[in-house]
Amino acid sequence: MEPSRVRIADIAEELGLSTATVSNVIHGKTKKISQETVKRVQELLEKRQYIPSMAGILLAQNDSRIIGVVVNDHEKYEDHAMEDGFIGASLNALTKELDKAGYFLMLKLTKDSEEIPRFASMWNMEGVILMGFCERDYKKMREKMHIPMVIYDGFLPEQGNFVNIELNHFDGGVKAGQYLLSKGHKKVLCISDNNICMDSLRFQGLKSIIPQAQLRLVPSNTQERRLFYEKQIEELLEYTAVFAVSDFYAIDLLQFLQDHKIGVPDRISILGFDDIREGVHSNPPLSTIGQNHEMRAKTALEMLKKQKETGNHYETVCLPVAVVERASVKDLSKE
Repeated sequence: MEPSRVRIADIAEELGLSTATVSNVIHGKTKKISQETVKRVQELLEKRQYIPSMAGILLAQNDSRIIGVVVNDHEKYEDHAMEDGFIGASLNALTKELDKAGYFLMLKLTKDSEEIPRFASMWNMEGVILMGFCERDYKKMREKMHIPMVIYDGFLPEQGNFVNIELNHFDGGVKAGQYLLSKGHKKVLCISDNNICMDSLRFQGLKSIIPQAQLRLVPSNTQERRLFYEKQIEELLEYTAVFAVSDFYAIDLLQFLQDHKIGVPDRISILGFDDIREGVHSNPPLSTIGQNHEMRAKTALEMLKKQKETGNHYETVCLPVAVVERASVKDLSKE
């Protein structure tokens, strides 16, 4: 049977000291403690083979080395936010960058932005990275949190006291239009679950190249979206190509068409946005507008460090996108 773990309270009781004194010695806060007492505590800690709690050590330090990453558990994810390709790719890149820099990543999934300041304070975080919330939420968080904060793809009309790492969404739409047009596609449909913020910019970019391009809003719920496609299938097939504002919707549509024995790209082409891993392995592999998740993660860490050093470093960083050509877009220009 394993011996019970030695507690700070056990050490304090044996030495006739307060638990605060023992805790301060463990965490290196010994300026106000005599050398004799420090020595007594350290000797007994070694003798009793005390194993400190890593969480306790981190919480007691001024620099905890903990970075919180908070994801909005939006209803569109249908309780599977961590399975979303964009979120997964972002977390994968962030984990690697933070680990290389000697930081711990602590992840939280929530629909309630009010929880985030408490979460950051509870764990003595050095900074937070936020994904998927809205401008109102970010402003409330900034009022309550005074630690470095980086936003992924926030749609913030005013700079304010934020660091926002966004993509060039309009240029992404432009590149989508240029690519599809170069392949001979002039009848193009754009699909999204909204016509605001970055999705609107992506559509506007597309329309600047292909003015006759149309937008159709699809339900965010999977079952409702499938029913929508069932009703609109004839209209869908009037277009030669569909530009989906995310790979999630592109792959979902691709699967729907395959289920109905409609070939991609022979019957209709599909272009996505994000370049998530699932797109590489779809059938056919998905052509998309790609973003560099590693570049975004490195930039996020740089921005957190700058805020810590200066106390007030705020800027919007716009990252580039590029066409990733695979097999889901047919070249009509050669026909």
